[in-house]
Amino acid sequence: MPYILIVEDDVTFSLMLATWLGKKGFRISTALSVADAKLKIKGERFDLVISDLRLPDGDGIELLQWKNELPFMLPFIMMTNYAEIQTAVKSIKLGASDYIEKPINPTDLLVKINDLLKEDTPKTAQTAKKPIDTSSSPLANYVVGESSESILMHEHARLVAPTDMSVLITGASGTGKEYVARYIHEHGKRKNKPFVAVDCGAIPRELAASEFFGHVKGSFTGAIENKTGAFVAADGGTIFLDEIGNLTYEIQVQLLRALQERKIKPVGSNKEISINVRLLSATNEDLQKAIAKGDFREDLYHRINEFTLRIPGLRERQKDFYLFADSFLQQANRELQKEIIGFDTQAMRILEDYSWPGNLRQLKNVIRYATLLATGPYITPMELPEEVTIPTKNSSPIISLRNEDHERELIQQALKESDNNRTKAAKLLGIDRKTLYNKMKQYKL
Repeated sequence: MPYILIVEDDVTFSLMLATWLGKKGFRISTALSVADAKLKIKGERFDLVISDLRLPDGDGIELLQWKNELPFMLPFIMMTNYAEIQTAVKSIKLGASDYIEKPINPTDLLVKINDLLKEDTPKTAQTAKKPIDTSSSPLANYVVGESSESILMHEHARLVAPTDMSVLITGASGTGKEYVARYIHEHGKRKNKPFVAVDCGAIPRELAASEFFGHVKGSFTGAIENKTGAFVAADGGTIFLDEIGNLTYEIQVQLLRALQERKIKPVGSNKEISINVRLLSATNEDLQKAIAKGDFREDLYHRINEFTLRIPGLRERQKDFYLFADSFLQQANRELQKEIIGFDTQAMRILEDYSWPGNLRQLKNVIRYATLLATGPYITPMELPEEVTIPTKNSSPIISLRNEDHERELIQQALKESDNNRTKAAKLLGIDRKTLYNKMKQYKL
């Protein structure tokens, strides 16, 4: 029977938690303070410690650091509230196995406990502190989030992943649509087969058919050798069509035929090739409006949209903000060989107050930039780029893009101020170039 120590100075809550876990088959002991917990850990062999962050004679961090010096492994879960989430994430860096936010959801806590106690392979304190390198995995930096919006989105992704349904992933630019597509693939029946991503917004019109279906040597000028198209490359696996709304009408017709007949014909070839792929698509456009304007085929829309998965913007997931920021910081530390611990209070306040029109992609870029410049243990406002520290009309006008007339006007103004330099115009608007191109196409600018 696993033996758990609960360190909590709220006697009522401690008793409630101990009683509930006792009914779940665990042996429970409790402590009211850091000193009390240390005495009990010295005298008995526990399988897990669950500690509150705030305690009468110190905090859970102090207990965690003391625990790290012990000659044996002892899994540790930190309990915290939302306001202390930055400290909770810090505890993970210091060796905590996990943390859980108050008010405690008993089911979530039970899942965390069972997951930790499953790891029963003998370890020493030294080997336990060795980091696991997951940087080679496409989902190494995937963060689920803890907000209700993120949990709902992730649950939908989890449910649709094992099926072969075509999924349309919608969301603003920079929200992480390809990460979600990769998650669906990695948790589906085709996970051991290829995942092929195609950026439909970056394919020249005249090469789109070749990119999708391949071509034979000599079929057009520049076709100096045979080319395998994305659909054949993804055979047996998943093809992900990012920004599918950018496809021309004629390519939409060819794509629809390929999906219906499950066959493709390379450019310049009379031979049909059977394909077996799962289709995942993404867009930051309103395809229903595109259908109404005649820019997107309704029959193709229904073919690619057996299930819609919407990714909320970063501002809609405020509760997850520090989780994303910390994940990007750790990624930047690895890439730049830095050891930045976190953000000082003022820098974090600036980041939290900013509008983030570029969503997760923009946050990642800002943190990477600041990590490169940081010379101390924490990122300060001095290292943050002007786009987030100076709230001028040019730094984030996209906040005001709430209706089409105003949006068109702002884009025209930015193009005028930048002498039609689209890169500069996108920067003035606080968006990326791909989003600007899509908007210009939408408004026929």
